[in-house]
Amino acid sequence: MNYYALLSVSNKSGIVDFAEGLIRSGYTIISSGGTHAALQAAGLPVTKVSDYTGSPEILNGRVKTLHPKIHGGILAQRGNPKHDIDRKANDIGLIDIVAVNLYPFKETVAKPDVTLVDAIENIDIGGPSMVRSAAKNYKDVAVLTNPNQYGIYLDALKGNISSVTVEQLRKQFMLEAFKHTAEYDAAISAWMSENVDL
Repeated sequence: MNYYALLSVSNKSGIVDFAEGLIRSGYTIISSGGTHAALQAAGLPVTKVSDYTGSPEILNGRVKTLHPKIHGGILAQRGNPKHDIDRKANDIGLIDIVAVNLYPFKETVAKPDVTLVDAIENIDIGGPSMVRSAAKNYKDVAVLTNPNQYGIYLDALKGNISSVTVEQLRKQFMLEAFKHTAEYDAAISAWMSENVDL
């Protein structure tokens, strides 16, 4: 059985070390875009999202991870017979770890010469969708939205710490994930309210 981890991050701090740790723990890494390029440049075995799904990135990269093989693999409840039947019928593997942080919207709109087009192109769609999917299914999936979470999760995965379990971290990270997407949407809403003429 393959164990999949999906890594797709704007902030690439620590992502190579995290991927290396996951590979040593038996995970197959799925990734796209700049994250895929960074992991490949580091010499790590990594599967492109488009190769995994069988669907190319389209619309200048606007659609990469919005696919049933991605969201089905994240949202499937382990041990749910109906979900298992659907997964097998659609060749969907289980994605156990999702590491995603979002396009730098705040940093983009902080620039003095930012345009509405720039702002819109830095509104992440696939990232929040994956974060919310993983957070919803936190009992089975770990969602990591901050590089500071990588080390502690790897330690828990390897059984190197006794103060916290993988299950406890999944719950903690779920709460942080929903906060992450809420703050992201709030920043977009605030900027748009101030800068879009009605």
